[in-house]
Amino acid sequence: MSRLFKTAILWLVLVVPLVLTSHAVADLIPTPTFSDHQVPTTFVPDTDSGFWEALDVGILLLALVVATYLALVDRSRRKLLVLSAASLFWFGFVRKGCVCSIGAIQNVALGAADPSFAVPTGVVAFFALPLVFTLFFGRTFCAAVCPLGAVQELTAVRSLSVPRWLDHALGLVPFIYLGAAVIFAVSGTAFIICRYDPFVAFFRLGGNADMLLFGSCVVLIGLFIGRPYCRYLCPYGAILSLLTRVSKWHLGITPSECINCQLCEESCPFVAIHPPTTPPSAGERALGKRRLRWLLLASPAIIGLLTLLGTWWAVPLSRMHPTIRLAEQVRLEELGQSATTTDASDAFRNTGRPASDLYSEAWAIRHRFVMLGGWLGAWVGLVLSVKLVSLSIRRRRVDYHPDRSGCVSCGRCFRSCPVELVRLGEIEDVAEMVEETPA
Repeated sequence: MSRLFKTAILWLVLVVPLVLTSHAVADLIPTPTFSDHQVPTTFVPDTDSGFWEALDVGILLLALVVATYLALVDRSRRKLLVLSAASLFWFGFVRKGCVCSIGAIQNVALGAADPSFAVPTGVVAFFALPLVFTLFFGRTFCAAVCPLGAVQELTAVRSLSVPRWLDHALGLVPFIYLGAAVIFAVSGTAFIICRYDPFVAFFRLGGNADMLLFGSCVVLIGLFIGRPYCRYLCPYGAILSLLTRVSKWHLGITPSECINCQLCEESCPFVAIHPPTTPPSAGERALGKRRLRWLLLASPAIIGLLTLLGTWWAVPLSRMHPTIRLAEQVRLEELGQSATTTDASDAFRNTGRPASDLYSEAWAIRHRFVMLGGWLGAWVGLVLSVKLVSLSIRRRRVDYHPDRSGCVSCGRCFRSCPVELVRLGEIEDVAEMVEETPA
């Protein structure tokens, strides 16, 4: 029943915008048929940005409140799916994926580094509001408000569990992506989160063929691996995973005391349910302390080594900057190593500026990337060190509970808990479900 329900929601969200858009375009101004000329289509930005900005922020705040209530109080996965569909429809297809909390990272980073860059109030709100809610209530933004998460949640057919070691390794990628996105934003190179958004081409019903292919691959993987973008790429999710660790309230698997029935253990495809632990032996405790001590001593060396490697990344990293690419192209043309020119090099020569000015500007940018590359390397080293140290710490657990950093508050685990079914009135006694479950 739940799969049929999700399929109906998905068709409603994906098909209706396509039909409405096609009719709107066809009825607006009929295209004349006087020739075989292909008439281009143009996306016209909204001119009344103040109204839409306020409306978007209001809807975001309302959606966060509703998602928090549904996840923590009402505990209804079905209603969370309905809210996910509504968020996908509005923030995805209606607002074309912009403004986006994930992409807002870049605006805020550039605004912090460059005082002349004015960050719109709506962008700041989209960046900050989910962070505030996560700090108090966990990742309810991911549960049913983020349109990128909604796409993956509504298209999941059968989510398979990823081995924990692989999940931990891939879980480092969002932090590295976050560092790279900030570096490229503050340097004025590019907003790579927006450029490589896998779903924005779907939201805008057209786009770059490579990005359409990338988005299709993410959706295809998401059919069987739960939320691959959220877990292994999303830089905003990396920030949320840190804040949710200290959240005051958080979604719980059971509405009351856990009875350790083990029925929820396989319900989470995100490897975000921790089982109870067994007390370690004296030898295991001693080994764990030695391992932790060595990792703490090695962490400064890891950070220092990756900082040094980061400075060596300056040349390949800087090549993403348009000025660097232009300078290299002009230099190749001057040396006769490029048989053709580019539109950018032709435009530069038409300005009459001497090539030496361009080279000086490119050199200054590359020199800055040496520092930025070092910061990126230090960030990667810090993330790796913290991960290794956290994995070496043995935590004591007496029942099943969600891993706060990895849990997206989707509510998949609710109905696996017999205590929850008793609360809903679907069974009379906890033992009824436990006895009927095969070992």
